[in-house]
Amino acid sequence: MNSIINVFKQHNENMKSLINIEFSKGSYKNYITTIKHLKNYIKKIYNANDISLTQINYNFIYNFSKFILLNTKCTHNGMMKHIQRFKKITNFCIKNNYITKDPFVGFKISFKKTNRVYINKDELYILKNIKLNSSLNKVRDIFLFACYTGLSYIDLYNLNIKNIQKGNDGLQWIYIKRHKTDIPSNVPILPYALYILNIYKTQNNINGIFPMISNQKTNKSLKQISHLCNFNKKLTFHSARHTFATTITLTNGVPIETVSKMLGHNNIKTTQIYAQVIESKISSDMLKLRQKFI
Repeated sequence: MNSIINVFKQHNENMKSLINIEFSKGSYKNYITTIKHLKNYIKKIYNANDISLTQINYNFIYNFSKFILLNTKCTHNGMMKHIQRFKKITNFCIKNNYITKDPFVGFKISFKKTNRVYINKDELYILKNIKLNSSLNKVRDIFLFACYTGLSYIDLYNLNIKNIQKGNDGLQWIYIKRHKTDIPSNVPILPYALYILNIYKTQNNINGIFPMISNQKTNKSLKQISHLCNFNKKLTFHSARHTFATTITLTNGVPIETVSKMLGHNNIKTTQIYAQVIESKISSDMLKLRQKFI
């Protein structure tokens, strides 16, 4: 275990054995992509298939980050995700006494703030009413269900009828633990989400309530749907979660503490990002109002 690719492979094999227990298939695939970039980097810079752990230092990491930016389609944040995964591998080495010094000393992992894409009230109306073919219609329904519940792709993928229970208020709730954090996320089912749920819950889909396709194919379909709706924005499945936080809840006066609980955030600071989005919308709306009084 004195070479970085060997250690990385060991880590990935351990991870593979725990898919659907501690890790998702998607997370495992991300590590496979990171090791692929690492192999390409080592091949190009060192003309080798692997290198000793003793060669991993600040310069190696810095140059690896530059290599990813220059030789892949990764954005800054995408590159940092790969570096973040690589850091987990070096931490794994430290814990197992393969190395004694942390090679990441002096290297800062930082992410740039990005615009969180979400659907506003008018766009929700358009999305609900546009005529689509059968396959796009299913993706639209699942996306809208996520808009009204805040569930992530993986949590919706795993959702089954056991997660739907009657709450103390006599209404239907979703009771889950978030796959990503294992934190409870209990959400009352709003009328439109219940309408969609009732369509699909009797269809006996293999994996759960909804006929889910891969996240990648779903996002490809959402791109088509966005184009058909004339939305000038790049929709991904995660946009539904942003929509729940902004358009569905915070914009309608639901307290941020309540939104945070429903989203299953372990820190309210994560939820406050959405509050900043709402503030920017208020500012924009008030700017238009000011023009009328000039």
